[in-house]
Amino acid sequence: MGMPGKGLAKGLAVTLRTMTRKSVTAQYPDAQPDLAPRTRGVIGLFEENCTVCMLCARECPDWCIYIDSHKETVPPAAPGGRERSRNVLDRFAIDFALCMYCGICIEVCPFDALFWSPEFEYAETDIRELTHERDRLREWMWTVPEPPALDPAAEEPKEIGAARKAADKLAAQQAAEAQQAAEAAGQEEQAKDTEEEGT
Repeated sequence: MGMPGKGLAKGLAVTLRTMTRKSVTAQYPDAQPDLAPRTRGVIGLFEENCTVCMLCARECPDWCIYIDSHKETVPPAAPGGRERSRNVLDRFAIDFALCMYCGICIEVCPFDALFWSPEFEYAETDIRELTHERDRLREWMWTVPEPPALDPAAEEPKEIGAARKAADKLAAQQAAEAQQAAEAAGQEEQAKDTEEEGT
């Protein structure tokens, strides 16, 4: 059996140790806090990338994303083509009074339309003002930090490698066509010279 009052003595020792340390007080809002690079503050919308696929709204566990859209007919790109229809975004809103900042909407977005911003100072006196419509969500995009630089030793992303291969193939094809055109022009000139010498 241990000595009686040992737990009490340990607790008092912790209290005394804490009392003798200098307290660290964050002087917010006069001094802004140093936030971690991946801080979850508010969500920004890059509207041009949104295809109204509704994945973010369907996957949101709080049902705090509201999206409205309509279909528009797009004329054919080339003569003889067929008309296509596409979704046009009418409303995109996030209710931050309901949002639990899980980030699922950002992770499931296949077109990189949603981003985390470290901004967290958007408290309101009226709870209805916490529903940010697409114009306000777009303004948050200006506060989204740039992604960190890639590790120089990292493997090249597949998308960039595929794009580079396609560009190299196109450049080689254009060079071959230019060389063929130059050879054809040289042969025509040579044929003209031969005709002129014959006459």
